[in-house]
Amino acid sequence: MTTGLASAPAIRLAHVDDHETVRLGFAWLVGNEPDLSVVASGSTIDDILSELDHIDLVILDIRLSDGSTITHNLDVLHSHGARVLAFTAADNPADLRAASKAGVLGIVRKSDSREAILDAVRRASGGEPIATTEWAAALDSDPDIESARLSPKEQEVLALYASGEKSVTVASRAGLSANTVSEYIRRIRSKYAMAGRPAHTKIDLYKRAVEDRLIPGPDA
Repeated sequence: MTTGLASAPAIRLAHVDDHETVRLGFAWLVGNEPDLSVVASGSTIDDILSELDHIDLVILDIRLSDGSTITHNLDVLHSHGARVLAFTAADNPADLRAASKAGVLGIVRKSDSREAILDAVRRASGGEPIATTEWAAALDSDPDIESARLSPKEQEVLALYASGEKSVTVASRAGLSANTVSEYIRRIRSKYAMAGRPAHTKIDLYKRAVEDRLIPGPDA
């Protein structure tokens, strides 16, 4: 009879890049990591769609040679419930902004260290936003970010909530009731939606708080 705890299942990855050598290199990168497994790959998102029910994270290049846009690709992947991490060599700030606005969990460069890439993959697979300097720089250079016109108290609540505090802690530190905090969060989401910057999830609220400099970015 065998005793002891069973090992956790490996994180299942799909990788989309239109360069075969990059796909092979990424597969090699994670090949010796027992908690990571590339179970699908291809040059377009169509190549992996049939596997998305079994995928924990999609690693996606921002620019693909099939003519698709990052916004379209993310819309399709999100409609299947996929989490997406951008993995790119792109230096075009407009491409990086488009990826951020379309809802990637983070932007990781192909030139990053092995340790940084693996850390980002593991964290993003659990739904954690990956705040890199590339992502912050893209947001800083965005001329189209419209103010949500939050009140000082709404800014305080958002800063606390987006930093990872639970509602009960936010309430205590802001001098509000838990119900009032929930109402503030609802109003904050509404204001961002009206500004054309929707924040449906806590990850989105984190991004908005960084964009509006209510909490430090990754390069602070």
